[in-house]
Amino acid sequence: MKPRITLITLGVDDLERAVAFYRDGLGWSTPGIVGAEFEHGAVAFFDLASGLRLALWHRASLAHDSGLPMGVRSATEFCLAHNVGSRDEVDQVLDEAKQAGAGIVKSGHETFYGGYAGYFQDPDQHLWEVAYNPQMLPE
Repeated sequence: MKPRITLITLGVDDLERAVAFYRDGLGWSTPGIVGAEFEHGAVAFFDLASGLRLALWHRASLAHDSGLPMGVRSATEFCLAHNVGSRDEVDQVLDEAKQAGAGIVKSGHETFYGGYAGYFQDPDQHLWEVAYNPQMLPE
């Protein structure tokens, strides 16, 4: 198997609120919610860099589709990272996320690897790291 990820799906409790956070708050582009005419079908897609897409889907629909019981949310199960080109940009993105309704978990700070990073949670408590890593600059 080739190591390739093309879609990241986040289970959300309130799809409209989640779309508003990413679209209106963070300014990400989406055609909006599609598939609402199907039971367990309502989803929103966002195009990210390098062909990657983010999907927002009701947690109950994801549980139904996978056949797994819906569990409790846990912000420490995984973390998405957004790498930026400078320390100042970390603080700017964290501020933008806060203005959009995110909770700031950890403000921008110097890291052990010589970078600078902070964390926020979206309205469904998904954890995002915003990082400046001089060894992993975004293209």
